[in-house]
Amino acid sequence: MRTVIAFICLLLCAAVAAGDINPQRAQFNYQMSCQGCHAPDGSGAGAVPRMRDHVGVFLATAAGREYLVRVPGSAVSALSDADLAEVLNWIVLEIAGSSVQVAFEPYSAQEVARLRQHPLNEVARYRAQLLAEIASTQSRE
Repeated sequence: MRTVIAFICLLLCAAVAAGDINPQRAQFNYQMSCQGCHAPDGSGAGAVPRMRDHVGVFLATAAGREYLVRVPGSAVSALSDADLAEVLNWIVLEIAGSSVQVAFEPYSAQEVARLRQHPLNEVARYRAQLLAEIASTQSRE
């Protein structure tokens, strides 16, 4: 019986941790900080990459996961570390769609704080290299 109770407690803790996203606040912060370039639905605009049904591919590697925090729009955002983590988690859940091919570990404020200290400079070139590496990794599997 104690094992069952312990298991239920673990499930409840996981549910509470997963529920840390406030979808209304995350969407508002996306609207205020991201959609001007990425569009309300994440489809991108002009030279700005689309996120809709694509952003999840970056989660396939550690470097890709870090990229989503280190791009200038994220790294230098006025959002707090906790709010940026929430927005990134919301983007994965609401915009990434089927492009998420791995188990998603939500971003934490601590992870965001660490990564955004090192923003990317040559974003377009780095993104292209990263996507090529991800594609190469996926083709070997």
